Amino acid sequence: MELFIIFVFILGYLGITLEHSLKVDKLVPSLLMMAFAWAGVSIGLNDFTIWFDSAGHQLMDITGMGGEERTHLMEETLLHHFGKTCEILIFLIGAMTIVEIIDHFHGFSAIKGFIKTNKKRTLLWIVAFLAFILSAIIDNLTATIVLITILRKLLSKAEDRVWFAGLIVICANAGGAWSPIGDVTTTMLWMGNKVTAFKLMEYLLIPSLICMIIPTIIASFMKPFKGNFELPEDNGAVNSKASLMLYLGLAMIVFVPIFKSVFHLPPYIGMMLSLGVVALFAETISVRQFKMAYIGVVKKNKKQDYTPEKPAEHHESPTFRALTKIEMPSILFFLGILMTVAALESLGLVFNFGQSVQSSMHDDVFVLLLGAGSAIIDNVPLVAASMGMFNAPVDDHIWQFIAYSAGTGGSMLIIGSAAGVVAMGMERISFFWYLKNISLLALIGYLAGAGFYLLERAL
Repeated sequence: MELFIIFVFILGYLGITLEHSLKVDKLVPSLLMMAFAWAGVSIGLNDFTIWFDSAGHQLMDITGMGGEERTHLMEETLLHHFGKTCEILIFLIGAMTIVEIIDHFHGFSAIKGFIKTNKKRTLLWIVAFLAFILSAIIDNLTATIVLITILRKLLSKAEDRVWFAGLIVICANAGGAWSPIGDVTTTMLWMGNKVTAFKLMEYLLIPSLICMIIPTIIASFMKPFKGNFELPEDNGAVNSKASLMLYLGLAMIVFVPIFKSVFHLPPYIGMMLSLGVVALFAETISVRQFKMAYIGVVKKNKKQDYTPEKPAEHHESPTFRALTKIEMPSILFFLGILMTVAALESLGLVFNFGQSVQSSMHDDVFVLLLGAGSAIIDNVPLVAASMGMFNAPVDDHIWQFIAYSAGTGGSMLIIGSAAGVVAMGMERISFFWYLKNISLLALIGYLAGAGFYLLERAL
């Protein structure tokens, strides 16, 4: 039965990897392989001799257990993994909703005010640092979407934007690696009690900064980033509360790690608190804006014989609107992936593989290869599997290095990260164009940051 579950995992993974070729969203194979993997566990339950205790991180001999005991053990394990997975998913839903509320008030349009130059090289550095900082707060995927949207308003030529988009992918992934809320994988390690927020930032900030700066320095001497561009006139309407909601939303997301450190509660509780505060402000502002607009219409029509009729709904709730726009396919994809890896982990397959790896190569070499592998294979299952391989204490160097490698290694291919995939779709960047023009820059940055981290740790 173990072979069947491994086969299901490989088949599902191929479906995820070939998502664009098959024209099937990756959540479909993810959910299917989760269901089939746990069905396989249930069918073969009476034949298994070992079981992995996730809480104690050790293998258990279940040879003498009866059928009822085995069923109870499976249900407990399933509930344990589902609870841990839901903590991550609820956290992500909260963060996504805050970001959508900010966008509802056009908060990200305020970022455009930071860009006052018409020189491509200066724009490159501004965009690079914005990507690095924003991705650490609102995650690398959202930061990429925001900055490419802004670029569209600044650069009219698509052939110019693709180069900037390629560098944004590198910088956003680098920015997400050093923050516990900057990338799904770092969030998983943080919420799985493998790393603490402040130690992660302390040890990975400079390596991640190097991973961003070195490719940007090299790119600034390349032909596409030389010369000027025509800065368009800013004639778009701006929401008066855009800046308020932007700074409030970002501040409340940053508050989450602080909340966890002070109250020692799971991060999703802090994220729900932050969402509640942002939603309260959003609803209050929205109601007030509606009332002012309605009063204005009434005054305008005061001399006429009728009063404008109030709509059935007093205002469109920004919170409700945000909840309808969050990436639920991504949430379900993470559910399927994490629960499938949990099935493999429960049978001891992940742990045994980790023991084999540790005996055959140095941990640092394995983590470097894991980072390279994340450019081909989604980094979420790779990190989920690695969390079951190593029995290392909190803030051990292995967890920090995994966070860095999985977060930045995906930049080497356009399909290697969520940021790359969204940039690929928004600017129609081809796989081979990115491979030819951007991949080497990403590789240089990845190795430079990794080298600094290993040197830093050795000293």
